[in-house]
Amino acid sequence: MPPERDLFANFERMRREMDELFGEAFGSSVLAPRRRGGFSPAVDVFYEGDPPRAVVHAELAGIDPDEITLEIEGRELVLSGHRRPAEAEGRVYQQLEIDFGPFRRRIPLGTDVVGDDAVATYRDGILRVELPLVRAEARTVPIAVDRARKLGDPESS
Repeated sequence: MPPERDLFANFERMRREMDELFGEAFGSSVLAPRRRGGFSPAVDVFYEGDPPRAVVHAELAGIDPDEITLEIEGRELVLSGHRRPAEAEGRVYQQLEIDFGPFRRRIPLGTDVVGDDAVATYRDGILRVELPLVRAEARTVPIAVDRARKLGDPESS
């Protein structure tokens, strides 16, 4: 049985090839520098732990952590920042694929979180954000009984 293929594994490569194809079709010259519009970092979102929490991993290699901003807006984590281009003086590129520039990514969360208790760490190019989940509190609901009518009373029918 052949191995199962990941249909999205080559999506980014295909996007770049389409950008190059359409860029050339609309008059972009090979000699002219390609205008780069930033990028959108790859993220993983999962839930774990006791107490339960949402965890977001964002791939941000080469970005100074001081250039990253995190905001929590309702059920969304907003990740923004800037990847600076590498110093290119004296270089002649054969291939240039590492995107740079500003980015802003809204990451939907599947539940309410306690934003004030969020914790973020950055290690080896991966930003890890832990967001504790709002715990639903059990609440007793009183039952109102209409004492004017009694069960079995023929008038209550």
